[in-house]
Amino acid sequence: MRVYIIRRLLLVIPTIFLVSLIVFLMIRLIPGDAVDAVVARMREVGFSGDFAAGRAHFEQLLGLDVPVFTQYGRWIGVLHGADGSLSGIFQGDFGSSFWKPNTVIELIAERWPATVELGLLGIIIAQLIALPIGIYSALRQDTRGDYIARSFAIFCIAVPGFWIATMVIVFPSIWWGYMPPIMHVPFTEDPLRNLRMFIVPSIVLGMGLAGATMRMTRSMMLEVLRQDYIRTAWAKGLRERVVILRHTLKNALIPVITMVGLQMPIIIGGVVIIEEIFVLHGMGRLIVDAIRWRDYPVLSGTVLIFGFAIVLINLMVDLTYGYLDPRIRYK
Repeated sequence: MRVYIIRRLLLVIPTIFLVSLIVFLMIRLIPGDAVDAVVARMREVGFSGDFAAGRAHFEQLLGLDVPVFTQYGRWIGVLHGADGSLSGIFQGDFGSSFWKPNTVIELIAERWPATVELGLLGIIIAQLIALPIGIYSALRQDTRGDYIARSFAIFCIAVPGFWIATMVIVFPSIWWGYMPPIMHVPFTEDPLRNLRMFIVPSIVLGMGLAGATMRMTRSMMLEVLRQDYIRTAWAKGLRERVVILRHTLKNALIPVITMVGLQMPIIIGGVVIIEEIFVLHGMGRLIVDAIRWRDYPVLSGTVLIFGFAIVLINLMVDLTYGYLDPRIRYK
């Protein structure tokens, strides 16, 4: 087990390097750059000076006057910057925002608690919805309850989360004059108000994840229930609760855990959309603002942090298999 963990952690290094390269290049493929945003803003306010000279000045100021791969080398810290210093993400320096007087690390440190809270609540709510309904649907196969549960799972899969989030805001405000709280309150200041602000977005996010997990739980439960050792457990007269929880559920959960791990990128994408709709002060809105203003250091650093988190979560999912199934051994 120890050797396996060390080997997987060492694989994180080339993985993050590849992710950093892809992130850096993909961001540069977005039409327009940071200087274009500045020039457009100057035109809006009626500036009538020499735009060519101004553009050259801003490109030099932001470090965009050199080839892309030189910019990448400076960003990761293998090439010296314009001031002769050697610093980059491999030295723990993610740079500073183009438009704010903050470093990227400071902005991420300010925003990550809201994103982590939303993501964790979404995952918890998804499992609280999916596992009981999936288990019930398998135990009561082809009954009315099973059909209702399967229809609900299809509804969660088919209906986009952003549409549900929009309807949750629009219709209650029209019918009852109610809107979910949008004023950010840190959990440490007022836990109750904080949960009131996050509960509705978390339910919307969790519903989008619950549908596929429900279907997977039902399918795996039905497969395990047909195994010979489950028939033996029933024949021995064990109670239904013991058979389901001790013998069936633990073996059926391995593919479900895999699906939860594969949903991590979906959660991150959903967090970006949900935070924008519900005006939550998290990393999702930070990414949207960075895209809007072409704030390359903030966008690159934030997406890289997300990539690193997904790699570590997948490692945790793999290690969970050994607990759920003692037959699995890592070497």
